[in-house]
Amino acid sequence: MPSYRAPVEDTLFLLNDVLGFHNHANLAGFAEASPDVVEAVLGEGAKLTDTVFAPVNRAGDLEGCTRQADGSVTTPKGFKQAYDAYAQGGWMGLSVPEAFGGQGLPHTLNTAMQEFISGANLALGMYPGLTQGAIAALLVHGTEEQKRTYIPNMVAGTWTGTMNLTEPHCGTDLGLLKTKAVPNGDGSYSLTGTKIFISAGEHDLSENIVHLVIARIEGAPAGTKGISLFVVPKILVNQDGSLAERNGVTCGSIEHKMGIHGNATCVMNYDGAKGWLVGEANRGLNAMFVMMNEARLAVGVQGLGQSEVAYQNAVAYAKDRLQGRALTGAKAPDKAADPIIVHPDVRRTLMGIRAFNEGARALMLWTALQSDIVHRSEDARQRQAADDHMGLMTPVVKGVLTDRGFANAVEAQQMFGGHGYVEEWGMSQFVRDARIAMIYEGANGIQAMDLIGRKLPRDGGRAMMTFLGEVQTFIKDHNETEAMKPFVQPLQTALNDLQGATMWFMQNAMAKPDNAGAGATDYMHLLGLVAMGYMWARIAKAALAKTGDARMEAKLVTGRFYMERMLPETSLRLARIKAGSDTTMALAAEAF
Repeated sequence: MPSYRAPVEDTLFLLNDVLGFHNHANLAGFAEASPDVVEAVLGEGAKLTDTVFAPVNRAGDLEGCTRQADGSVTTPKGFKQAYDAYAQGGWMGLSVPEAFGGQGLPHTLNTAMQEFISGANLALGMYPGLTQGAIAALLVHGTEEQKRTYIPNMVAGTWTGTMNLTEPHCGTDLGLLKTKAVPNGDGSYSLTGTKIFISAGEHDLSENIVHLVIARIEGAPAGTKGISLFVVPKILVNQDGSLAERNGVTCGSIEHKMGIHGNATCVMNYDGAKGWLVGEANRGLNAMFVMMNEARLAVGVQGLGQSEVAYQNAVAYAKDRLQGRALTGAKAPDKAADPIIVHPDVRRTLMGIRAFNEGARALMLWTALQSDIVHRSEDARQRQAADDHMGLMTPVVKGVLTDRGFANAVEAQQMFGGHGYVEEWGMSQFVRDARIAMIYEGANGIQAMDLIGRKLPRDGGRAMMTFLGEVQTFIKDHNETEAMKPFVQPLQTALNDLQGATMWFMQNAMAKPDNAGAGATDYMHLLGLVAMGYMWARIAKAALAKTGDARMEAKLVTGRFYMERMLPETSLRLARIKAGSDTTMALAAEAF
């Protein structure tokens, strides 16, 4: 039976010792998040994920969701009880303003909790995750009436939320959407169309579901310029806030998926459903992107969560499974064979996953902290710098953490040999569940194209120049410290590779866009490697300050592994980017 233990200690170390979470007490909500409060919040969150969410993960995979004859959907056994425990514990509104029933604590804590949930039970965690995204969109673009009507109920967990974008003929290119909205003459609209791949579109966890739907108002311009966003509740709401009659939105079917069986991924039919405009007409993508950007970061967290749970189970198995003898002689002479943890290839594989997980967790929390600064700081320059970071790192967190998260789940499965391929050990579920994160919210190739096409050149490359400068300054400040040299010297080499790749794109992107596009994914991963390398250098600095702590010694060893065995991949990525030449593209053209 697979198990999961939330990485509370590592998260606290990163927040307190590496990222200086306590230094932001001037931001709204941070003063209330004292070290004791943070430790208590994460500790209680871990109890919920470890003892309530994780135990129903495998059952949810085996049972899945069931659509009933009336179009309603039943979630797996135990999901309703686990969801209620989450909602009643106040977790939905952890970082939502108190004015709407939330606790107003930093979003960074909610991000940490999202990792715990994603590792414990990805399918179940998507129900509250999507609700939090809908809350975020309404907080920014909803009318005061919409906020009062929907947000408190979603914070309480009695209502949940969704995001409705994709249509049968229309995935990433939302300008092709056909769902139409016709004014009713009373301020509402009548929506008609079909949406597919709608996660949590119908279920039995809450009494109402608040759908955020993009559609084209009748007569609106073609393409993305004519897209509007609407709030469409499953059950209409009376003026006094009570529930009225059922709206014209139904679940036509549930998708039969590779993984996340416990989440109802629905085909949603809108048949004259009543909805209300969110934000301005024909500017729906602006409003929806609030939710999409939240979701992209959350999906990156999902990749990390699956990598972590797969790693934990692989380590436990490797310590217990007896197979062969160590190359240097028997390590368990009293047993018929040594545990496979003694074998170099097993150790290399597990160390690689561990080094990624800890570096990725630091990058994730660092980026979440920037989100708090964007939304809570009163300093305009500080907000701008944090927003630059978010724009640059969002594709990286989403793309790199999910690509590597899936690959890590596969490598962890490999540690089980044939046992990893059969369902009873649970490793195949982690592989299957992790796969979708690479596709969600714009497939990872799209994220890479967005990075080089929009985020990199934005504002004259200001975000990238700031990042390069920050890392270079850190290296300069610590280059003469003997204990830091194993970290900053490899980081300098990798940073040079990143600068070289960035220069290549500046010189070639406009003149040879196909070549640039061919190297986009490599560039995204190169940036991710350097960003995590920078995080590892900062982790090492904090760990060196805690001499005699065995856990810190282990971190230094893991960090050295990352710097020596994983970070040098930047040179390979740079070579591949430069190899995205005319010859490569010509050969590809001939092949196809």
